[in-house]
Amino acid sequence: MLSIVRHAFETGIEYVTVYAFSTENRFRPKDEVDSLMALIRRNFGTTFRELVDGGIRVLILGERSYFPADIEELIDKLERDSAAGTKGTLMVALNYGSRDELVRAVNAAVKGGITVDEEKLSGLLYTAGAPDPDLIIRTGGEKRLSNFLLYQAAYSELFFTDTLWPDFSPAEFDGIIKEFSHRTRRFGKV
Repeated sequence: MLSIVRHAFETGIEYVTVYAFSTENRFRPKDEVDSLMALIRRNFGTTFRELVDGGIRVLILGERSYFPADIEELIDKLERDSAAGTKGTLMVALNYGSRDELVRAVNAAVKGGITVDEEKLSGLLYTAGAPDPDLIIRTGGEKRLSNFLLYQAAYSELFFTDTLWPDFSPAEFDGIIKEFSHRTRRFGKV
């Protein structure tokens, strides 16, 4: 994962979002969830350090209260340590589900007495302040968004590949970016 993220930033992409742990992943078998928690601990404790040291800001999208206290602390530390990063932003979706995000945002609006429009709703989402994704790449042969950035993806270009995420290479990424550069984006207009 780190090689693709690093490569994306090296090519000039300013925002990269990865879907690391969905709200639905919580209901996998306990041993799978435990393995995912160990992976989160390792990545947030050491692996992402290279990105932070390279000037990348890391933001977490999702409900943190699900995680054990040590993971919440790692998340907070990673965001704090990377806050001054100016060479790109990595957003990591952890315990994230787009439907959950929208319900949370609507409830926050109701609680705050806010009548929402698109701008206000966008400001209540986990991605507040970040641009909507121009391109979403779905690996592993799936042909769906799987509850990922549903609101933000309204005008995203989509690319589906059969390649599994662990095998996804910088060369394949570059090919997708090349194809994306040839697409005409009209955003619903003529």
